[in-house]
Amino acid sequence: MTSLNAGAPRAQHVPVERTFHGQTFVDNYEWLRDLDNPAVMEHIDAENAWFDQHTADQHDLQQQIVSEIAARTKETDVSVPVREGEHWYWTRTWEGRPYPGLFRTPLNGKDKQVEKNQGVHRPTPGGYGETRVFDGNLLGSAEDYFATGSSAVSPNGTYFALAIDTRGDEQYKLRIHDIDGDLVVDDAVEGIGYGLGWLADSSGVFYTRTDDSWRQNEVWLHKLGTHPDEDVLIFEEGDELFNVSIDESRDGAWLVVTAASTDTTEVHLISTTNVNERFEVRQREHGVFYTVEPAGEELLIVHNANHAGFELSSAPLTPSDPEDWQTVVVPDQGERILDVEAFKDFAALQLRAGGGQRVRILKRKSAGWSAPKDLPIPETMTVETGENREWDARELVVVAESLIQPRTWFAWDVKDKELTTLKTLDVPGYDPDGYVEYREWAQAEDGTKIPLTIAHRADLDRTGGNPGFIYGYGSYEISSDPYFTALRLPLIDRGVVFIVAHVRGGGEMGREWYEDGRLLNKKNTFTDFVDASKHVLASGLVGEGRLAAEGGSAGGLLMGAVANLAPELYRVIHARVPFVDALTTILKPELPLTVGEWEEWGNPIESAEVYQYMAEYSPYENISEARYPAILATTSMNDIRVSYVEPTKWVQKLRETVAEDSGLIVQRTEKVAGHFGGSGRYQMWERRARELAFILRQLEVA
Repeated sequence: MTSLNAGAPRAQHVPVERTFHGQTFVDNYEWLRDLDNPAVMEHIDAENAWFDQHTADQHDLQQQIVSEIAARTKETDVSVPVREGEHWYWTRTWEGRPYPGLFRTPLNGKDKQVEKNQGVHRPTPGGYGETRVFDGNLLGSAEDYFATGSSAVSPNGTYFALAIDTRGDEQYKLRIHDIDGDLVVDDAVEGIGYGLGWLADSSGVFYTRTDDSWRQNEVWLHKLGTHPDEDVLIFEEGDELFNVSIDESRDGAWLVVTAASTDTTEVHLISTTNVNERFEVRQREHGVFYTVEPAGEELLIVHNANHAGFELSSAPLTPSDPEDWQTVVVPDQGERILDVEAFKDFAALQLRAGGGQRVRILKRKSAGWSAPKDLPIPETMTVETGENREWDARELVVVAESLIQPRTWFAWDVKDKELTTLKTLDVPGYDPDGYVEYREWAQAEDGTKIPLTIAHRADLDRTGGNPGFIYGYGSYEISSDPYFTALRLPLIDRGVVFIVAHVRGGGEMGREWYEDGRLLNKKNTFTDFVDASKHVLASGLVGEGRLAAEGGSAGGLLMGAVANLAPELYRVIHARVPFVDALTTILKPELPLTVGEWEEWGNPIESAEVYQYMAEYSPYENISEARYPAILATTSMNDIRVSYVEPTKWVQKLRETVAEDSGLIVQRTEKVAGHFGGSGRYQMWERRARELAFILRQLEVA
């Protein structure tokens, strides 16, 4: 029998020894990291050609999937208007154009009076006074790649600051323009990170910079019209474990600077009126994680000083210790308080409960806060706060969705306690009643119950041995909450069962769920996914040999691990920008993000125990001679988060190790793209169509 991988690109062996804690590993493909070597790009091109050769017969299917996505997308559309200052803002998309635009219209005196007496009155986009803030199609027309990062309107409503990336490496250029005059007033600052904020008088912009390891570690102030060399360093974080983020308080009075590692935070407040007026809310203490929301004359703080599930406290607008904080909300058993948003008369609390996400409202009283109340939204839907920028708002906008229910925007009138539907995403030709969504529980090896969210066509036979597609992530306390996307429908409409495995390492079931899937508990993430896969196969919902698996980034590590642990369970695995050479990366502190990752995975340089543990699961180092399923590895050359070299090495090691009767192993690399792929919705559709066509053909689904 001829191997499906016969004739595939094979990189040369250039042995490099890596020795730690008395253990030596010989890496034959580490040389592929050197982009100065022309043989590297020659190899990448050869891999792309191999992919094209073996998917040429899928071209019609790819085009059909793109057509199906387009048919289920209202390409010309507008978003729900959002008020900020003296204007309403909304985004607009157009058929045939890849990028959205942002527009606005001014409030008038009548709007303000109506809002005060009768509630919020939103304008109709496209009416009198509409002004274009920016159009991504104009800004990105000459670029192979175009993406926007952070943005901020100046307090006086005159200027718009926008971060622009034209490579995919998440290094942004700052563009500031006069909105009404449509005139760029400043574009001198380059190489910025995430987060923007304004001085109160609209004369300058706060931004962040990263160090050589792509750790966001500095906050700078740029005055409009000045040379970047004159910018002022506002804050610098020296500890390599910590990253810095910035945000503006809703009342515009403070810049909130948060230095955070995985386990610890420290927050500084800097006045937007006078940057010399600043204070540290609480000194950092290892293991104490807190976030701060300025709330007028007090601070609302979410912290874990007393509870693993965090709690909400009130503190004075001064430096303080937890002993000075007043408890506002304590979580119930199994709950995890995530965040709080403060307004003049109320606050919105986001938390996890029962495996889902909730929003609760607290009303401000003459002294303190009321007990929190859940919004009346079905627990089957993922709910989170929307864009709410006004300090003196009388309503809260939230968004809710599920795997089969399109995204819906609601407004909760805090005074009248009424929930109004503002918009439901228009999905042409789609009827939610034609689909079902439900929760099942798989059992892990140690007895832990693993939640699964499942969706498929309503007419599907649940014991019919259907094709299945199981997705997982399970890291950083990130929850894989159900959400709606038209890009999933080509799978489900063809009778594929879609499953999300909420494995440990994520945050779905609270903080303990995360702790049970990190550091020296990381293997639980992988075995949970295997057990979830076994559950859907044993139930008959998915047929033997008909299960596909997918995960990206840290979820790509998951894919590599389960391919080694249980290759027989899967027909095909898609590993997107996969972190599959985990141990090599974590052993290189000079690489982007590595040092800050030690609190997530452990430090194998210092700890022999961590080294051994990671060596036992790192996918690149544990490939066996077993029969593996078909594998698709996708990556991008400009990905700063997970280097292209990881899947490139992995694919080489797979081809030389696995059994000859293994499935087809292919890699596709985007040349001008980053961690999230190419730019614009049409490139995204085409990329997804390539991936789904490969998966569907492996599953033998027409």
